[in-house]
Amino acid sequence: MSLSWISAADRLSSLPQYVFARLEELKANARAQGIDLIDLGMGNPDGAPPAPIVDAAIRALQDAQSHGYPPFEGTTSFRRAITNWYGRRYNVTLDPDGEALPLLGSKEGLTHLALAYINPGDLILVPSPAYPPHFRGPLIAGAEIYPLVLTAEKNWLIDLAAIPDAIAQRAKILYFNYPSNPTTATAPREFFEEVVAFARKHEILLVHDQAYAELAFDGYQPTSLLEIPGAKDIGVEFHTLSKTYNMAGWRVGFVVGNRHIIQGLRTLKTNLDYGIFAALQTAAETALQLPDQYVFEVQERYRTRRDFLIDGLAELGWSIPKPKATMYLWIPCPVGMKSADFALAVLQQTGVVVTPGNAFGGGGEGYVRISLIAECDRLGEAIARLKQANIRYDMSTVAV
Repeated sequence: MSLSWISAADRLSSLPQYVFARLEELKANARAQGIDLIDLGMGNPDGAPPAPIVDAAIRALQDAQSHGYPPFEGTTSFRRAITNWYGRRYNVTLDPDGEALPLLGSKEGLTHLALAYINPGDLILVPSPAYPPHFRGPLIAGAEIYPLVLTAEKNWLIDLAAIPDAIAQRAKILYFNYPSNPTTATAPREFFEEVVAFARKHEILLVHDQAYAELAFDGYQPTSLLEIPGAKDIGVEFHTLSKTYNMAGWRVGFVVGNRHIIQGLRTLKTNLDYGIFAALQTAAETALQLPDQYVFEVQERYRTRRDFLIDGLAELGWSIPKPKATMYLWIPCPVGMKSADFALAVLQQTGVVVTPGNAFGGGGEGYVRISLIAECDRLGEAIARLKQANIRYDMSTVAV
């Protein structure tokens, strides 16, 4: 029976194709052809979570009290673990009863915040390139997106001075993300001070995504938005356990900051979900209480991979500055190549999967993102395949 008379909501037609879904199709086709893929596309950490986290989850699963509906606002003990962690990590004081809310991963929370606060036609400031939910969530909510195009020349930082005053006056929310996915850029404390002053002046809600703050190297210490005086009056900050603790599939994150903003998100979520499975909240508490040594080991793992891959790419003509944070490299495509064309050529000729920069918005065109989610032996194999296929930065004489 044809269902041609059933049409999807307009909000779906406003969304561009989700490139990661298309990548999954291409990868499935390649695997069907027997190609040994080295998948450096999605930011999907390799390896298992630390044993204490898994052990805590097992114990909680065996507790009959874990299996009912959890509180809408998350368990008291998990909220307290979140605020205690912020106190230790950033010397930021937060009230667990109102200034912290567990989420089904930060992606869920970022998107639902848009539904909670954006009316159709509201103007939203979003960097380009950006983590897709930063602009897809507002698009689903019917927002008008004003892209803040980032450039290498400005170290991928938002140029607040370039935002027209008329745009700033209309803007309702500014999404931003440092350390940045996908650009790996980091922002000095002075930038956070400037963005808070800008938002207070123009009465803009700040949404900062802090997903990669624990993956910092070479002595660099990222700044929390909430360290800045006055930030909590106008903003919230999202975090996730996916990257630091190898818990991507567990779907555990949280938002902290202004209690009134968080209450609006909580109100929406009470109509959509019942929150995180209580056993996972118990395990997440354990993660946030792990000794710092575990984080140091994770940082060293990604730092080693970063250095190894940068050295390998240098042999192919790429000169990549060492990122101070995140689990990615952000590399320019060969001159004249579009990001999707380059990523497809690499996949077809080498079986190495990278993410085209246009997946992160128009400002990402001309770049690809490489995830550091494989050990150095596999990264070395990826470099060897690129060499064999003669894929290098200067490809002016190479047919792809």
